[in-house]
Amino acid sequence: MDHERVLRDITVRLPTASTVPEACQWTVAALARHTPATAAVLLRVHDRLRCVAATGAWQVFSHVPATVDAPARHRPEPSVVRRVYASGVTAVVPDVSADPDYLPVRPDVTAELCVPVRDPAGRPIGVLDLQWSEPVPLAAWRETAELVADRLGGRIAALGGSPAESRSEKLLRHAAAFTAAPTDWDLMTAALAAARDVSELSAAVLVLTGRSGPRLGAPTDTPGELETRIRAELAEAGPAALDRVIDRAHRYGSAYTLGEAGHPPTEEYLPLTRAGARTLVAVPVGTVAAGGVLLVADERLLRPDPTTVNLIELLAGQAWTCLDRLRTLARLREQASSDPLTGLRHTGPFGQRIATATPGRTALLAIDVDGFKDVNDTYGHQAGDRLLVGLARALEGALRQGDELYRTGGDEFVAVIEVSRPEEAVRIAERLTEAARRTGRTISVGIALPRPGESPERTLHRADQALYAVKRHGRDGVHLSAA
Repeated sequence: MDHERVLRDITVRLPTASTVPEACQWTVAALARHTPATAAVLLRVHDRLRCVAATGAWQVFSHVPATVDAPARHRPEPSVVRRVYASGVTAVVPDVSADPDYLPVRPDVTAELCVPVRDPAGRPIGVLDLQWSEPVPLAAWRETAELVADRLGGRIAALGGSPAESRSEKLLRHAAAFTAAPTDWDLMTAALAAARDVSELSAAVLVLTGRSGPRLGAPTDTPGELETRIRAELAEAGPAALDRVIDRAHRYGSAYTLGEAGHPPTEEYLPLTRAGARTLVAVPVGTVAAGGVLLVADERLLRPDPTTVNLIELLAGQAWTCLDRLRTLARLREQASSDPLTGLRHTGPFGQRIATATPGRTALLAIDVDGFKDVNDTYGHQAGDRLLVGLARALEGALRQGDELYRTGGDEFVAVIEVSRPEEAVRIAERLTEAARRTGRTISVGIALPRPGESPERTLHRADQALYAVKRHGRDGVHLSAA
């Protein structure tokens, strides 16, 4: 093999390449003319090594994760390509079956040579990977491949560096991140970061419609100076000004500036210009009754194009869909953990709460409605339901802030309260009995405080025994279980 000729062919062709993909394609094509090896060039694009050019393989890995510092449970599978990129050291693999990091692209490959592609400063920007299915002098090819990679790295730098993600790729990547957001705040933060990334503008702010009026959405993790100023100006402008911004976006649709100096903004956007914004994209989010507006801005006089606005609209739509899903799930979880009749939490959350009871401090008040069966038998279940709802509201009103009331059965309730001494729990229980009497009914209450080492179930059992003691002595009263 004439290795000098390989270098000469590539050296002559590379300077005429006008794009990075073209330079990579010519490199692998030139190598394919001189060796039966499969050749591929992978360059760092965002968080992955993406295959920019390849030849000779039935299967080509489109991308390889470049991350090397992720937690163990999230770390991608190792590969020779990723290892070389991370270390910047050439890998010579004479027997791929003996290297646990080898990723098979075809069954007959026996040897692999992977060299880093560096920029002129020596930083790895990708790899050149060669794989053979026949005996090959790897030492000679190592020297040649490293020289080829150096020339390719220099040409890539001259052309502006590795290809950037397209805006469509960014859009899809961010949309995928939206679906994984666990909370409203995480989702809004991700949406603002996505808007800045896709638009290449420096600031993004959400203005949302709320039950008590319009409000600014949560800030990003690291808001820039312009974003901070915009938020301050909008906050100072007040709810009426925020309403006008939202109404304009939903009434007329998305809008953007042309980046022209000397053209004053409409009144709605004066707070943004006072903050220093000179370029603005405004996109409606959700519905006018429950949504808001996404404002993406920059201090520079720029000219956003319609495609940019369309992509931000798509981002806003996807973010709103994911936000609506999160809120629906939250409502379903609340319904699943609440009694549908009284709205009180029921046995599932109750079990979780008493599992954290503090010995000597957390009091369990077992409550039973006196004569409830007679109400159902005499007046029907609807009357019984009305009684339970009214009683639940009365008992809630008699508790202190922070005390919790659960419905654990048909006419059975449990209050979980924190007290400094048992006598305090008795006073709270007596307030509950007084509240019940004002509704025209009576209740019996048994009280127990957890003992050291006692299970929550045992504590509740003692509260129930105290309740039955009240029942035996005529009902409508309170009894404290022995400590």
